[in-house]
Parts: sequence; C-alpha cells; structure tokens
Amino acid sequence: MQGSDDSPARVWFPNQLEGAMEPPEDKEGRTFVEVISEKYSPENFPYRRGPGMGVVVVPTQGPQGSPMKDRLNLPSVLVLNCCGISRAGDQAEISAFCAHVMELDLSHNKLQDWHEISKIVSNIPNLEFLNLSSNPLAGMTLEPRCAETFSRVRRLVLNNTQVSWDTVLLLTREIPELEELFLCLNEYSSVSASSVACPTLRLLHITDNSLQDWAEVRKFGSMFPSLDTLVMANNNLASIQDNKDILQRLFPNLRSINLHNSGLNQWEDIEKLNFFPKLEEVRLQGIPLLQTYTNAERRSLMIAQLPSISMLNGSSVTDSEREDAERFFIRYYLDYPEEELPFRYHSLVTKYGKLEPLAEIDLRPRCRAQVEVHCEEKVEQLNIRLDQTVAELKKQLTTVVQLSTNSMRLYYIDKGSAFGPEEMKYNTRALHSYSIQDGDEILVVPKTK
Repeated sequence: MQGSDDSPARVWFPNQLEGAMEPPEDKEGRTFVEVISEKYSPENFPYRRGPGMGVVVVPTQGPQGSPMKDRLNLPSVLVLNCCGISRAGDQAEISAFCAHVMELDLSHNKLQDWHEISKIVSNIPNLEFLNLSSNPLAGMTLEPRCAETFSRVRRLVLNNTQVSWDTVLLLTREIPELEELFLCLNEYSSVSASSVACPTLRLLHITDNSLQDWAEVRKFGSMFPSLDTLVMANNNLASIQDNKDILQRLFPNLRSINLHNSGLNQWEDIEKLNFFPKLEEVRLQGIPLLQTYTNAERRSLMIAQLPSISMLNGSSVTDSEREDAERFFIRYYLDYPEEELPFRYHSLVTKYGKLEPLAEIDLRPRCRAQVEVHCEEKVEQLNIRLDQTVAELKKQLTTVVQLSTNSMRLYYIDKGSAFGPEEMKYNTRALHSYSIQDGDEILVVPKTK
C-alpha cells in the first residue's frame, strides 16, 4: 500500500540485490512529487546537460520525512508521461521545486481527479503549457474553484481524455489568455455554444472526433472570435452550409483550415472556402470529391478554385503554378454544358480568354520508319525497326540486296538535310540514334575485293 503524501518515496536501485525483481506495480499510482524526486535526482538527471537546460533547486527547508533529495536538477520543461501518476503529493514540495517550471507533460498517466490535477497546477505559478492527454478523465466533474487554478495556462492539451464539453467550456471561461486548445479523440459529435467568448484562442485542434454537421462547427466562430487555425481532420464533415455573410462574420480571422478526410463531396463546398476573408492555407486531402481525379488534376483544380490561398496541403503555391492551374481549369471545362460550368470558370475566362485545347504532342521515340533501300540499280521500299542495331539491319538486308553482311557498306541519306550520305560504320549503333524518318534512304554499296 502506498504511504501518505508525506512518506518517503520508495526508490529501487538495480544493484541492491543480485537478481532483484522489478518493483511491483502500484495499482493506486504514484504521486507527482515521487516521480520528480526520482526522475530529476542528480543521479538520474545530471545538472547542466546543456546551456539553460536545467536549474538546481535547493529548498530552504522541507517537511520532515520529505522524499526529496537535498537538491533536484529540474529543467523548466518537465516531461513526466507514462509515469503512473495519479495524485499530486505534498503541495509545499511542488511549490518549492517547481516555481520556475513553464511546460509540463503529464500525458498517459492515471490522473482521474481534477482536484489532484489542480493541486499540481496551482503550485506551478509560471506554467504556460499543460498536456493531460490520455488520462482517464471521462465523467470527471471539474469544479469552478479548481478550474481557476488553470488561469495562467496558455496552451492546453486534452487529447483522448473524453473530457465533457461542459468541462471544456468551463476551462475556456476560467483561462483568460488561452491561445491553443487540443481536443482530439474525444468522441464529440456535438458541442454547445458558450455564453462567454474566449477572445484569445487562436488554435483549435479537434481532429478525430465525430463532428459531421456544419451547425456544430459554426459555434466555434462565436466562441473563438480570434481563431486563426482550425484543424478538423478526420471528422467526416458533410458540407459547409453557411453563406458568405455568415462565414465572414463568424470567422473574420481564420487564416488556416485543415479538413483532411472530411466528407466534402461538392465543388460548392470548396468555393465557400473563399468566403473566409483571411484564409490563406488549406489542407484538403482524402475527401470524396477528389477521389476520381489524378493527383495533378486535384491540385490544379483546387488552386484554380481558391484564388487567395498561398499554401495547399503543406506546399507553397507560386505565381507560375497558379497561372498554369487557372489555364488548366479553363481547358478542363471547355466541353462542359453551360449549366454545369462552375462560377470560377467565367471569372477565369474573363482573365485569360477562352483558351484553345493544347495540341497533343507524342514525345515517345519512333519505333519504325518506311525507307528506300538503294543498291546499284535496285530500289526497294522497306519498313525497318528503329530499335535494332546497324548489324541487325545488315542481316535484314541480306535477302533484299543478295549480299552477305560482310560484303556490304551502309550509308544513311537524310532527305531533309543538305549534308551528304553518312556511313553507318558502327555495327553496335542503334538506328534511332540517326533520327531516321519516313522517306529517308539507305544506300547499300558492295565492298570491292
């Protein structure tokens, strides 16, 4: 049974007993104080591994029976994930040792009581980043007086905690300078709007939930009026339902949106992205609308539809790429009936004119050519393969000119050139390297004995 918060921490050393067993798992979990005492002791965390990496904290006095060493080498960024933490431990010791800590990662622990979490947070006065991902907080109630202890946090990560949306609203009300909020993998299918806006939030990361209706997404606009980045990948959002006026009013500062693997299946939804007045970065892969297009077509059609974006799926859109995409867009819709043409088509035709289809040019090397074979007074029309060598051509000509391969010289005559015949003296040279065309001549000259 784990001792009280004031009892000494149990520290296991591998050399205490030969063949010692691993310490039994504490089913009740460990305290925050025990974990930092062990992990950041001078033995396990040497001081000054790099400039500014750590701070030696020497408490002026600690409680009798404290598990703390005489000093701890605590950095300002504490990473305590997967440590089995379920309780805070002695708050006086947290306050004494963590006054300088600015970032705290408590992900993948056993914290399921907001009161215990608030004990930790309330004693770290400079805390700006807190990661509570993958702690079992489903169904746990956060009291307003506990929520107040989070007021200094600017970046909060609650991924895969199943915290209720009411808890999220309480935290956004009590954290006056919250800038980034991560709520992935929490099984939200709907959200409720808050009566109090959170004007400082700029990044909302809410991927891998079940938000399918735009009516839910719309609420983020009124709740977070300064929202700059909205990451909603893997939510199967069906469509963007609002008109231009509403989108401009609700999301006046949205600069970046991620809708990877959503359910968007109409070009009208893509066109509506133009209604966000400051949008310049879009991520849109894995949506049903684009499944039938090639990768090149997807990118070109998207760029042409979104004239204000400068980044698409993580890649910059250059001026030359935009012009090529817009010209491609016009040609792509040339044969569509008038009633099926997208609105963007007409504005691009105004810009570039109605372009003609690009000529199809076959750049593949020619495989065969029809040539005239001249040997003394004899002339034969012959269709030859251009992937063969001079030696192979000589073998083909033996039945035509009645000469052995060793008894003939070959000359190539380019009918379109002013130069004279070129002797084909290298038996291993491929015929296509002569650029032979239909109508050219092969002159066969018998060797003199």
